[in-house]
Amino acid sequence: MNRAGAQTVLLCMSLATAVHAAVETPFEQACARLAARMGRDAARLHELFRLHWDYTMREFPEFATEVGYPGQNHRWTDWSLEAIERRKRELTAPLRALQSIRRARLSAADQLNYDLFRYNLQLQLDGIRFPSELMPLTQLNGVQQDAARILEISPRASVRDYEDMLARLEALPTLVDQTLALLERGLERGITPPRITLRDVPRQVQNQMERDPQRNPLLKPFGEFPEAVAPGERARLRRAAEAAVRDKVIPAFARLHEFLVRRYLPGARESTAMRDLPDGRAWYAYNVRLNTSTDLSPQQIHELGLAEVRRIRAEMEKVIASTGFTNGFDAFLEFLRRDARFYYTSAEELLRAYRDICKRADPELARLFGRLPRLPYGVLPVPDYAAPSQPTAYYQPGSPRAGRPAFFYANTYALDTRPKWEMEALTLHEAVPGHHLQIALAQEMENVPEFRRHGGYTAYVEGWALYAESLGLEMGFYKDPYMDFGRLVYEMWRAVRLVVDTGLHEFGWSRQQAIDYFLTHASKNEHDVTVEVDRYIVWPGQALAYKIGELKIKELRALAARELGERFDLRAFHDAVLGDGALPLDVLEARMREWIRARQKDGPKSGR
Repeated sequence: MNRAGAQTVLLCMSLATAVHAAVETPFEQACARLAARMGRDAARLHELFRLHWDYTMREFPEFATEVGYPGQNHRWTDWSLEAIERRKRELTAPLRALQSIRRARLSAADQLNYDLFRYNLQLQLDGIRFPSELMPLTQLNGVQQDAARILEISPRASVRDYEDMLARLEALPTLVDQTLALLERGLERGITPPRITLRDVPRQVQNQMERDPQRNPLLKPFGEFPEAVAPGERARLRRAAEAAVRDKVIPAFARLHEFLVRRYLPGARESTAMRDLPDGRAWYAYNVRLNTSTDLSPQQIHELGLAEVRRIRAEMEKVIASTGFTNGFDAFLEFLRRDARFYYTSAEELLRAYRDICKRADPELARLFGRLPRLPYGVLPVPDYAAPSQPTAYYQPGSPRAGRPAFFYANTYALDTRPKWEMEALTLHEAVPGHHLQIALAQEMENVPEFRRHGGYTAYVEGWALYAESLGLEMGFYKDPYMDFGRLVYEMWRAVRLVVDTGLHEFGWSRQQAIDYFLTHASKNEHDVTVEVDRYIVWPGQALAYKIGELKIKELRALAARELGERFDLRAFHDAVLGDGALPLDVLEARMREWIRARQKDGPKSGR
């Protein structure tokens, strides 16, 4: 899935500090007025939600574009040092307003809203000591990739929409210069990504400097216009966009490229562990809590990963035996990596096969879910300018409000590293019943504040998608033993993450040690493994979420089946897990235990 979406705001606002300015900002003043005002607690709570959501949309206009919030599509987030410090001061204002609202006087639904809002604010406050803003660019994200992505998903129904995109192109040099200032500050303080992970970034920047308008990814939206835009306007807008890129954007990216090559990469740190950054051990512990929504320690997670690796390895051996292969585990992995029968020879064939899997998955959903989303999804290739450093696939949420479908992006770069046997598990994870089903249902929830529709807790979101891979067994997939082995490879991949992520950042593993461990236990090829390990290095803790969340959902399913016996209804269970949108795992467990008790008391219909 594309992780710049749901987590952007959380990462941005974790820059906060408890220091307050002498002069309050309008947002702080509005929160203070709400806190001081008398009135119904529920009404004030929802006013606070609206106030904070509107503030979030103004402060992070790229996120506004993603969710379909109007009026911000012409702007970029202000990443100047002054704006960052202002946002740092402002974070405590909504928490003070929330504390003025009496939780006991709220309905059960609003108590959940209250608790989640408070959880989010407190988590952001806990992260104020860690200056993540000083690493605004990695091989996975940054202005060299995100600008083109945001323009690609921007509305394009009218001349005004294209004027908005043109305004963003005109303002892009400012965003590049702000990125440069943050990189410079990070370099001064020794806070950079590891040098080895930055090796592809200069090329990513150069991809945005393409002088041929037909090939520059920033100009792609200006290659097609709806009928509502008159031919004369099309020509004018296209000329203006090309001029902005030629005269302003390319020189700005040239400055960034020169800085990266001459100063940033040579000065970037050699080490790969987060613990080697200033306050790095505490920073990693915070990232673990942020991404797992648990209090598990890195040591506990590492040991859990080792146990899961052993369990899944035993299942893999059984599948290998069923194929008649007798040369051993290592030889079987090499066979899966090398044999030509497991690979397509054209991008079109690969994409067509993914679309076929999606079409086979869609009709099976009704047997497992009572509620299905209305928002459609499609399958597209990962853009060429990003593909070499991107994972095998990711999900880009759509927007019901903007009328934009969701997309499952499949990486068609280096086709000899994209085996057929991984495709069923990957599709079920990224599309349905994985990310698209869960995220689109959350977006379509009614009578909840906006932060609930568009928020995310990584362990829940990624845990659900990994759990969804296992549902393929009940949907008629994995009948081919190699596809079934692919399912286990993907589960092993997530178990390996528990070992490798903690190994890298807590226990001093080298990058090569992590790559070797990965290659030993999963049949993914060396290119994919290298990309994955470098992802864990620059995104510490995120990769832990998948297995932690999946194991919790499977634990709750087993509990419900055991407690309810003949009353257990899998469709009702799934609807209950998904019904409140993304939740921290402890909140999910508490609500599912309550759901089980209600069904025990009232019978099967109570969970519908």
